[in-house]
Amino acid sequence: MNEQMYVYKYPHPAVTTDCVIFGFDGVSIKLLLIQRGIEPYKGAWAFPGGFLRMDETAEEGAKRELFEETGLKDVQVEQFYTFTSVDRDPRERVLTIAHYALVRMKDVVGGDDAAGAQWFAYDEIPSLAFDHDHILRKAMAHLKERICFRPIGFELLPEVFTMSELQNLYEAVLEVKFDRRNFANKMLKLGILIEAEKRAADAPTRVPNKYRFNAAKYAELKQRGFRLEF
Repeated sequence: MNEQMYVYKYPHPAVTTDCVIFGFDGVSIKLLLIQRGIEPYKGAWAFPGGFLRMDETAEEGAKRELFEETGLKDVQVEQFYTFTSVDRDPRERVLTIAHYALVRMKDVVGGDDAAGAQWFAYDEIPSLAFDHDHILRKAMAHLKERICFRPIGFELLPEVFTMSELQNLYEAVLEVKFDRRNFANKMLKLGILIEAEKRAADAPTRVPNKYRFNAAKYAELKQRGFRLEF
Protein backbone atom coordinates (compact mmCIF):
# COMPACT_ATOMS: atom_id res chain seq x y z
CA MET A 1 0.00 0.00 0.00
CA ASN A 2 1.35 3.41 -0.95
CA GLU A 3 1.61 5.93 1.82
CA GLN A 4 -0.42 9.09 1.39
CA MET A 5 1.53 12.28 0.81
CA TYR A 6 1.36 15.00 3.48
CA VAL A 7 -0.01 12.65 6.15
CA TYR A 8 2.15 12.84 9.26
CA LYS A 9 2.43 11.02 12.54
CA TYR A 10 2.94 14.28 14.43
CA PRO A 11 0.93 17.52 14.18
CA HIS A 12 2.27 20.25 11.90
CA PRO A 13 1.43 23.97 11.90
CA ALA A 14 -0.19 25.57 8.87
CA VAL A 15 1.81 28.20 6.96
CA THR A 16 0.56 31.44 5.45
CA THR A 17 2.18 34.34 3.64
CA ASP A 18 1.36 38.01 4.22
CA CYS A 19 2.43 40.95 2.05
CA VAL A 20 3.12 44.47 3.30
CA ILE A 21 2.81 46.65 0.20
CA PHE A 22 4.26 50.16 0.39
CA GLY A 23 3.28 52.97 -1.96
CA PHE A 24 3.96 56.71 -2.04
CA ASP A 25 1.64 59.49 -3.20
CA GLY A 26 4.27 62.24 -3.38
CA VAL A 27 3.70 63.32 0.21
CA SER A 28 3.17 60.33 2.48
CA ILE A 29 3.80 56.60 2.71
CA LYS A 30 0.77 54.47 1.87
CA LEU A 31 0.00 50.84 2.66
CA LEU A 32 -2.27 48.54 0.72
CA LEU A 33 -4.84 46.73 2.86
CA ILE A 34 -7.65 44.33 2.06
CA GLN A 35 -10.96 44.15 3.88
CA ARG A 36 -11.58 40.57 4.87
CA GLY A 37 -14.68 38.99 3.37
CA ILE A 38 -14.73 35.88 5.56
CA GLU A 39 -14.26 34.94 9.20
CA PRO A 40 -12.24 35.26 11.27
CA TYR A 41 -12.16 39.05 11.43
CA LYS A 42 -14.73 39.44 8.68
CA GLY A 43 -14.94 43.13 7.73
CA ALA A 44 -11.61 43.98 9.37
CA TRP A 45 -8.60 45.30 7.45
CA ALA A 46 -5.50 43.19 6.99
CA PHE A 47 -2.49 42.72 4.76
CA PRO A 48 -3.02 40.63 1.62
CA GLY A 49 -2.16 37.00 2.26
CA GLY A 50 -3.36 33.46 2.72
CA PHE A 51 -2.46 29.82 3.17
CA LEU A 52 0.50 28.37 1.34
CA ARG A 53 -0.25 25.56 -1.10
CA MET A 54 1.71 22.31 -1.03
CA ASP A 55 3.17 22.85 -4.50
CA GLU A 56 4.49 26.43 -4.16
CA THR A 57 7.28 28.30 -2.45
CA ALA A 58 6.59 31.09 0.04
CA GLU A 59 7.40 33.69 -2.62
CA GLU A 60 5.08 32.03 -5.13
CA GLY A 61 2.31 31.89 -2.56
CA ALA A 62 2.80 35.54 -1.63
CA LYS A 63 2.60 36.64 -5.27
CA ARG A 64 -0.46 34.48 -5.94
CA GLU A 65 -2.36 35.81 -2.93
CA LEU A 66 -1.35 39.36 -3.81
CA PHE A 67 -2.76 39.00 -7.31
CA GLU A 68 -5.95 37.25 -6.15
CA GLU A 69 -6.72 39.87 -3.51
CA THR A 70 -5.49 43.12 -5.07
CA GLY A 71 -4.93 42.55 -8.80
CA LEU A 72 -1.23 43.41 -8.46
CA LYS A 73 1.06 41.17 -10.48
CA ASP A 74 4.71 41.01 -11.51
CA VAL A 75 5.62 42.53 -8.14
CA GLN A 76 9.01 41.83 -6.61
CA VAL A 77 8.43 40.66 -3.04
CA GLU A 78 11.07 40.07 -0.39
CA GLN A 79 10.85 38.12 2.86
CA PHE A 80 11.58 40.13 5.98
CA TYR A 81 10.33 38.14 9.01
CA THR A 82 8.53 34.98 10.14
CA PHE A 83 5.84 35.37 12.81
CA THR A 84 5.27 32.35 15.06
CA SER A 85 3.20 33.39 18.10
CA VAL A 86 1.13 30.36 19.08
CA ASP A 87 -2.15 32.29 19.34
CA ARG A 88 -1.82 34.56 16.29
CA ASP A 89 -4.70 32.86 14.42
CA PRO A 90 -7.89 31.68 16.19
CA ARG A 91 -8.50 28.88 13.66
CA GLU A 92 -5.38 26.78 14.22
CA ARG A 93 -1.65 26.90 14.78
CA VAL A 94 -0.43 29.13 11.95
CA LEU A 95 3.00 30.53 11.09
CA THR A 96 3.24 33.37 8.58
CA ILE A 97 6.17 34.25 6.35
CA ALA A 98 5.91 38.01 5.87
CA HIS A 99 7.02 39.73 2.68
CA TYR A 100 7.15 43.36 1.63
CA ALA A 101 7.16 45.12 -1.72
CA LEU A 102 7.57 48.68 -2.97
CA VAL A 103 5.19 49.61 -5.78
CA ARG A 104 4.01 52.63 -7.69
CA MET A 105 0.45 53.31 -6.62
CA LYS A 106 -2.24 52.03 -8.97
CA ASP A 107 -5.85 50.92 -8.95
CA VAL A 108 -6.47 47.52 -7.39
CA VAL A 109 -9.44 45.19 -7.34
CA GLY A 110 -10.82 42.91 -4.65
CA GLY A 111 -11.25 39.19 -5.08
CA ASP A 112 -11.02 35.75 -3.45
CA ASP A 113 -11.69 36.23 0.30
CA ALA A 114 -11.12 40.00 0.12
CA ALA A 115 -14.15 42.27 0.10
CA GLY A 116 -12.07 45.21 -1.11
CA ALA A 117 -8.56 46.61 -1.36
CA GLN A 118 -7.59 50.17 -0.45
CA TRP A 119 -4.54 52.39 0.13
CA PHE A 120 -4.18 53.91 3.61
CA ALA A 121 -1.76 56.58 4.79
CA TYR A 122 0.68 55.19 7.35
CA ASP A 123 -0.62 57.51 10.08
CA GLU A 124 -4.25 56.56 9.33
CA ILE A 125 -4.02 52.76 9.50
CA PRO A 126 -7.08 51.23 11.20
CA SER A 127 -6.79 48.46 13.77
CA LEU A 128 -5.73 45.36 11.86
CA ALA A 129 -6.80 41.70 11.98
CA PHE A 130 -4.69 38.92 13.51
CA ASP A 131 -1.26 40.21 14.56
CA HIS A 132 -0.92 42.49 11.56
CA ASP A 133 -0.31 45.57 13.73
CA HIS A 134 2.87 43.81 14.88
CA ILE A 135 3.74 42.88 11.30
CA LEU A 136 3.33 46.54 10.30
CA ARG A 137 5.73 47.74 12.99
CA LYS A 138 8.34 45.20 11.91
CA ALA A 139 7.89 46.13 8.25
CA MET A 140 8.33 49.85 8.92
CA ALA A 141 11.48 49.19 10.97
CA HIS A 142 12.81 47.11 8.08
CA LEU A 143 12.02 49.86 5.55
CA LYS A 144 13.77 52.49 7.70
CA GLU A 145 16.88 50.33 7.80
CA ARG A 146 16.77 49.50 4.10
CA ILE A 147 16.45 53.12 2.94
CA CYS A 148 19.86 53.88 4.48
CA PHE A 149 21.60 51.03 2.64
CA ARG A 150 19.71 50.74 -0.64
CA PRO A 151 18.05 53.42 -2.79
CA ILE A 152 14.28 52.84 -2.93
CA GLY A 153 12.74 55.66 -4.94
CA PHE A 154 12.76 53.83 -8.27
CA GLU A 155 9.97 51.51 -7.12
CA LEU A 156 7.84 54.18 -5.43
CA LEU A 157 8.10 57.40 -7.43
CA PRO A 158 6.67 58.10 -10.88
CA GLU A 159 9.07 57.91 -13.81
CA VAL A 160 9.59 61.69 -13.71
CA PHE A 161 9.61 63.47 -10.36
CA THR A 162 10.85 66.56 -8.55
CA MET A 163 13.56 66.78 -5.93
CA SER A 164 10.85 67.78 -3.45
CA GLU A 165 8.99 64.54 -4.08
CA LEU A 166 12.17 62.54 -3.52
CA GLN A 167 12.86 64.44 -0.30
CA ASN A 168 9.27 63.92 0.83
CA LEU A 169 9.75 60.18 0.35
CA TYR A 170 12.85 60.00 2.52
CA GLU A 171 11.30 62.24 5.17
CA ALA A 172 8.13 60.12 5.24
CA VAL A 173 10.05 56.88 5.73
CA LEU A 174 12.62 58.18 8.22
CA GLU A 175 10.18 60.57 9.96
CA VAL A 176 12.71 63.41 9.96
CA LYS A 177 13.10 66.74 8.15
CA PHE A 178 16.08 67.53 5.93
CA ASP A 179 17.57 70.81 4.78
CA ARG A 180 16.42 71.20 1.18
CA ARG A 181 19.80 72.27 -0.26
CA ASN A 182 21.82 69.64 1.61
CA PHE A 183 19.42 66.89 0.57
CA ALA A 184 19.55 67.89 -3.10
CA ASN A 185 23.36 68.05 -3.08
CA LYS A 186 23.59 64.61 -1.47
CA MET A 187 21.30 62.99 -4.02
CA LEU A 188 22.93 64.63 -7.02
CA LYS A 189 26.38 63.50 -5.89
CA LEU A 190 25.22 59.87 -5.83
CA GLY A 191 24.86 59.99 -9.61
CA ILE A 192 21.51 58.20 -9.64
CA LEU A 193 19.50 61.17 -10.98
CA ILE A 194 19.24 62.40 -14.57
CA GLU A 195 17.67 65.75 -15.35
CA ALA A 196 14.50 64.85 -17.24
CA GLU A 197 13.44 68.30 -18.38
CA LYS A 198 15.53 71.42 -18.72
CA ARG A 199 13.94 74.38 -17.01
CA ALA A 200 13.59 77.29 -19.38
CA ALA A 201 16.07 80.08 -18.72
CA ASP A 202 13.25 82.58 -18.26
CA ALA A 203 11.14 80.26 -16.08
CA PRO A 204 10.50 81.44 -12.52
CA THR A 205 12.67 79.76 -9.90
CA ARG A 206 9.58 78.27 -8.25
CA VAL A 207 9.23 75.95 -11.24
CA PRO A 208 11.12 72.84 -10.07
CA ASN A 209 13.62 70.81 -12.06
CA LYS A 210 12.38 67.34 -12.93
CA TYR A 211 14.42 64.17 -12.73
CA ARG A 212 14.35 60.49 -13.55
CA PHE A 213 16.53 57.75 -12.15
CA ASN A 214 19.68 56.57 -13.87
CA ALA A 215 18.59 52.92 -13.96
CA ALA A 216 22.10 51.50 -14.50
CA LYS A 217 23.65 53.50 -11.65
CA TYR A 218 20.64 52.76 -9.46
CA ALA A 219 21.01 49.00 -10.03
CA GLU A 220 24.75 49.25 -9.37
CA LEU A 221 24.23 50.93 -6.01
CA LYS A 222 21.59 48.38 -5.02
CA GLN A 223 23.93 45.54 -5.93
CA ARG A 224 27.06 47.04 -4.41
CA GLY A 225 25.36 48.45 -1.36
CA PHE A 226 25.84 51.90 0.07
CA ARG A 227 25.19 53.80 3.25
CA LEU A 228 23.30 57.04 2.98
CA GLU A 229 24.09 59.50 5.77
CA PHE A 230 22.70 63.00 6.17
